[in-house]
Formats: sequence, structure tokens, C-alpha cells
Amino acid sequence: MKKLPILWFLLGTALFMQAQDTFSIVAVDPVTGEVGSAGASCVQGAGSIGGVILLNGIIPGRGGINAQAFICINPHINLDNAMARMEEGLSPQEIIDWLLENDECFSQNFDPSYRQYGIADFGPGGQPRTAAHTGSNADDWKGHITGSNYSIQGNILKGPEVLDSMEARFLATEGSLAFKLMAAMQGANMVGADSRCTAAGTSSTSAFLRVFRPEDEPDAPYLELNVAETPTGVEPIDSLQQLFHEWVMTGTAQQQTGNSWFQFYPNPSSGRSRLFTNDLQRAAGSIIRIYNLQGQLLLEKKFGGQGMEVLLPAKGILLLQISTPTGQILHTQSVVNTE
Repeated sequence: MKKLPILWFLLGTALFMQAQDTFSIVAVDPVTGEVGSAGASCVQGAGSIGGVILLNGIIPGRGGINAQAFICINPHINLDNAMARMEEGLSPQEIIDWLLENDECFSQNFDPSYRQYGIADFGPGGQPRTAAHTGSNADDWKGHITGSNYSIQGNILKGPEVLDSMEARFLATEGSLAFKLMAAMQGANMVGADSRCTAAGTSSTSAFLRVFRPEDEPDAPYLELNVAETPTGVEPIDSLQQLFHEWVMTGTAQQQTGNSWFQFYPNPSSGRSRLFTNDLQRAAGSIIRIYNLQGQLLLEKKFGGQGMEVLLPAKGILLLQISTPTGQILHTQSVVNTE
């Protein structure tokens, strides 16, 4: 006999609450080994269950899974089973195949045609792998897009333009996985992205973004931002962006790959700063890139000598990234230009 969860809800139809996990992305970064996810939904009462962040599960250094559409919670049994299969070493497509044969959520009578999944992971050789499934009975508009290292999926959307815009922003944004995920969320920042929020003038009511580094513990992500629920008419993706700005401003981003080989000062700056290294051999040939918070590349130049002047190309919070000619990231930090 299948075990019933303590509480379950139907995404898109009012049972205990009006709820649905609508648009989301899960991705891996083959350069840094990071795994991340972001998503949003128009869910009244989402705050009472901690927000729609519950749709995602991540195993640091291995991969991530988003399980949405009609779901059970407490526990999110299909997601829990999917994570267990990932721990066992199954590939993304093998996990989905297993879920379709072993659905344990009693919402819609254990019918997998009401479910939606997106998975991204690292294979045995470290290569990224992805797979997705959109059940035929999930609410329209529904669909998914997979790339070499990402899966984007959604249901009860205003149309395919939501996912298309998320993909375009994710691919066009340079910088770390966190910046790319934030850009993808901004791609869905349109009225009625989740069609139930059209009247409220927002995309959704709940949003999240999280990134794990390979060395992170499962319960201690490098980055986790959660807008559990916003008041009617308040855009949660804007709230998420503000939290992201604050995260960058704290200098937490520097912990990602920062090291003592490079020093950037003064910071904050009035437009002119100096970049200095105490390890010429390691710094030789490295490339300096500066991005804005939308992930747009503003400056790119070769690092020269032991130190050099850097003219910051824009006002506000910027991301400084230093990498080898082959793309290995040596140093990342936030910098502030006050003028």
C-alpha cells in the first residue's frame, strides 16, 4: 500500500490552498562544479510552507532536481525518491524513467502525467547531463527546455515566451552560476508569467535562488535567497533581485574563488582602483573581467605586471572576475564604484 503524506496540495487547483510551482531552472557549472536552481510561482499562502523553494533538491557536487506541477508535500515524496536515485548514481533520464514507473504522490491518484521534472547533474567524467519531463495533464501552458547544462520548465504559464526569455537571459549572461540564474529569473519578470498573477500585476508571489559549491554541506548552501511570499501586487522577482544585490554587497561572492594572490583597492572606489598580485607566476596571462549585476560584460583586459590601474566602467555594485586564459576562475569579488 502506498504511504500517504501528512499534507498534500494540488498545483493549480484549490485544495488546501491555491498553489503551483510554475517556472523554474536547475543548472550545473562544469568549470566550478557548482549546482544551482531558481524558480517562482503564484501561490497564495506559500509563506506558510516556506515558499516554493520546496520544489528543489540539490546534492552538492552531483546535481539538482526540480519536481513541480501536481505535488505532495510533507514529504515531497517524488522529489525525495528522485534525490535517492541520484545518490545511487542514476542519470537524469534514468531518474525520470524511474519516477514515471514509481509515482508515490497520491495527488491525482498516483498519475505521473500530472507531474513535471527538470534535472541537471554531473556524469562520471564530470560532464554535465540534463533531462526533463512535462506530463500531458499538467496545466497549460506547459513545457520545458533543456540545454547542455540546464533544464528550464514551467506550467500554468502565460505562454512559451516565459521559458524562452529565461533561457535567453541565462545564456546571454556571463559570470558565475549565481548571476546566470538571477538573470534567468529576470527573464520571467513579466506580468502574468504565472497566469494566475495577471490580475495582481506581477509574475508570481514566491521566488527563490540557491547555489551549492562542491564542498558545501547539503544543508549549508553557498547562496540561498528565499522570498517565501510577497503581498498582493509586490513583484517577488524584484524582491529576490534586491536580496541578490545585498548578498553581492556583503562581499560573500568573494568567498567563492577569492584568494590572497590578488588585492583590489580602494574598495569602495571613486572610479579608479589598483589591482595587485603577490604571485606573478600564477597571475601571468590572466584575464580581468568586470560585470554589472545583470551579468553584462563591461570590461575585459589582460592583467599586466605586478599591479595595474583599473578604471571602473560603471557606477554601483560590480563583479570583478580574474581567470586564466583557459577559463579557470582564480578570483571573484564584488567591487563598488561610488562615482
